[in-house]
Amino acid sequence: MTDQTPKILDLPIGITASGMREETDSLGKVEVPADRYWGAQTQRSLEHFNIGRDRMPPEVYHAYGYVKKAAAMVNLKAGRLPEWKASLIMKVCDEVISGQLDAHFPLYVFQTGSGTQSNMNVNEVVSNRCIQLAGGTLGSKEPVHPNDHVNMGQSSNDTFPTAMHIAAYKLATERTIPALKALRDALARKSAQWSDVVKIGRTHLEDATPLTVGQEWSGYAGALDEAIPELERATEGLLRVAMGGTAVGTGLNAPAGFGDEVAAALSKLTGFAIKTAENKFTAQGTLDRMVRAHAALKSTAVSLFKIANDMRWLGSGPRTGLMEVIFPANEPGSSIMPGKVNPTQAEAMLMVCVEIMGSDVSVQMGGAEGNFELNAFRPVLISKYLHSALIMADMCDHFREFMIEGAELNLAQIKANIERSVMMVTALSPVIGYDLASKIAHYAIDNNTTLKAAALANGVDEALYDKVVVPINMTRPGSADVHSK
Repeated sequence: MTDQTPKILDLPIGITASGMREETDSLGKVEVPADRYWGAQTQRSLEHFNIGRDRMPPEVYHAYGYVKKAAAMVNLKAGRLPEWKASLIMKVCDEVISGQLDAHFPLYVFQTGSGTQSNMNVNEVVSNRCIQLAGGTLGSKEPVHPNDHVNMGQSSNDTFPTAMHIAAYKLATERTIPALKALRDALARKSAQWSDVVKIGRTHLEDATPLTVGQEWSGYAGALDEAIPELERATEGLLRVAMGGTAVGTGLNAPAGFGDEVAAALSKLTGFAIKTAENKFTAQGTLDRMVRAHAALKSTAVSLFKIANDMRWLGSGPRTGLMEVIFPANEPGSSIMPGKVNPTQAEAMLMVCVEIMGSDVSVQMGGAEGNFELNAFRPVLISKYLHSALIMADMCDHFREFMIEGAELNLAQIKANIERSVMMVTALSPVIGYDLASKIAHYAIDNNTTLKAAALANGVDEALYDKVVVPINMTRPGSADVHSK
């Protein structure tokens, strides 16, 4: 049956059988659920590693679909697989890529550190689905064998890190980075909108000299202007994959040039500029590129944390806080205090950032634990990376849509702060001297008076004061020549 072309059936995904089915591996017989496509090694993993609730992310399996399809394409071209068998494998791989077979990839994150069990999960599912379409008996490994055909020329040790990189790159470039750019653009639009609104700056949480709201918000947009290119650069490093190294990086059992050919096929399938790593021993013995990619997510989370934290301060109130910015009221904020509204999107962003920062510790430690020719912390690293990339993408979209885009200024509060501020005395300092300026500031605070009244009480000419203390000019040094007595 293996060498003959069978009739390929047009069957929907699914197995109508009930009860258990017998499958085998090198250790013997295993009973598996009869309505599942997986085989013996998957079942053993389910029994030995049912740890917690963390399942291997579906993105890993979708990426694996690309890897198996690309390998089948290369093996077909070289004549190592007959056309019908390679085409059948590729057809099923398309089902894997599209997520139609997600229910048949049940394994937990905490499993063998090489990812071998997830690789075999894919091999077994593809094999049995192919067997079903070829009219064979599930579990027979005929006419499509999980190891000999689906895994031809491959090892878990080169395919799993390859799938990791594809899954991470795809999520980051299709979801995370676009979400960050959209948030950055929303912040920049607000900055432009409020470019001429003067407010009091703050340093050390204390009053400082004025700036415009636009200038302040340009700092937020600028933080992402710097973070995004760094994230993109680190993410690009994931386009170098371990494919072709097989067990320890030597390429044993893989045909010459297999890694390059599969990488080229992956590029065509995904549209990503994937290349096989020049040094397979580095690619398989370390996870350094993944560590750097997640570190860039962590660094971006630091920027997002600062932005979100400022937002909840700026919107604090409504009566006894800063209340310079009015954010959308998305939902009631208290079960006991009627009318209370909280900065929930900012709080959620802060929690997301804390989660990403914490995950980076796991990624760092896992990356450091590569021993000799294999890093055996792969599952937890890809799980952490994909989780971080996904929650950052989702949170940026929510933060932008439900907080930033609907933000409005409390112009009355901002104006009142300008009128009450004493730190605008800084503009007088070059004109009347630091000591007198300091005396005026303390006088205003001690006597609860305006800065102008304090200045006049301490001998400053009103015309000079009006010429020098112009809030908008203080936000644009050099706009007025006031530094002369």
